Amino acid sequence: MQFKKLGRSGLFVSDITLGTMTFGDDGPKGTSEAESIDIIHKYLDAGGNHLDTANGYNAGRSEEIIGKALKGKRDEVLIATKVNFPITADDGINGKGLSRHNIIRGVEASLRRLETDYIDLYYMHAQDILTPIDESLRAFDDLVRMGKVRYIGVSNFMAWRLMKALATSDGRGLERFVAAQYQYSLVKREIEYEFVPLFEEEGLGLMPWGPLGGGFLTGKYKRGQRPTEADGRIGSHPAHSEEAWNRRNTDKNWDIIDTLGSIAEERNASYAQIALAWIRAQKTVTSVIIGARTMKQLDDNLGAATIDLTAEELEQLEAVSTPPELYPYRFLGAYARK
Repeated sequence: MQFKKLGRSGLFVSDITLGTMTFGDDGPKGTSEAESIDIIHKYLDAGGNHLDTANGYNAGRSEEIIGKALKGKRDEVLIATKVNFPITADDGINGKGLSRHNIIRGVEASLRRLETDYIDLYYMHAQDILTPIDESLRAFDDLVRMGKVRYIGVSNFMAWRLMKALATSDGRGLERFVAAQYQYSLVKREIEYEFVPLFEEEGLGLMPWGPLGGGFLTGKYKRGQRPTEADGRIGSHPAHSEEAWNRRNTDKNWDIIDTLGSIAEERNASYAQIALAWIRAQKTVTSVIIGARTMKQLDDNLGAATIDLTAEELEQLEAVSTPPELYPYRFLGAYARK
């Protein structure tokens, strides 16, 4: 595994991050506590140093499992967690959002569940249009000054709101985001219009979630055959979900699958490994968040760490997956100074 510097910070993270969203989910598509701990240990043994979770993952169970798994190993590992969404339906009106109240309440609870006295990277999990951004940033800044958080990150903000947050940090001397967590994959490249240039200009390391398109890029689904809930995440997601079948079942996405399959066959690799290798090769990406639900998936995903795609292979994947040209990007590409 390789290590990359995280944005405008001095922190180095492995280029594959272990996502833990399924940990502690006792359903058929979740990961039991025992297997979750085994997966964490195997990931660390493979050279990874970064675990990603959120306070809302399975009502805090994911954080609790990480706390148990890292006994005696805490100093070797970077932990990222998040705040915004309610943990349970009983949390009440102030148990969500990015108010100072919910941020402080959230970090204290996460520290207890993680059995640690600091969080390496703390994210705003999504924008909150009701809370002034300076209130949220001041609370995050206070947490860094108190030593409870070391670095801060952002996830699922609109581009203009993210830029406003960065300007607020700069103007008021507050702690600044160094990491950005957004959905990004061969079948979900819309962030390239606004966000990728913003990350490059402002020094944020991109930490993509959903790099396999909710499982679509594993190659296990077939054109014209709608998956059932038993087939995987895509089959169980409602139509409005970001990773729903209706968002993946397009002619263009099936062309991407065909290209992935061709490269995978030539390299004797899996579809997932090639999809992850493509994302690792993107210059703004610091670390790819893999969501291994089983040990078998972890083993396969970790195989991407040793695959460096050729310029020709990258060009093939680029050609088949490039998003459509939109105004004003097409206009600016043709006429503006470069």
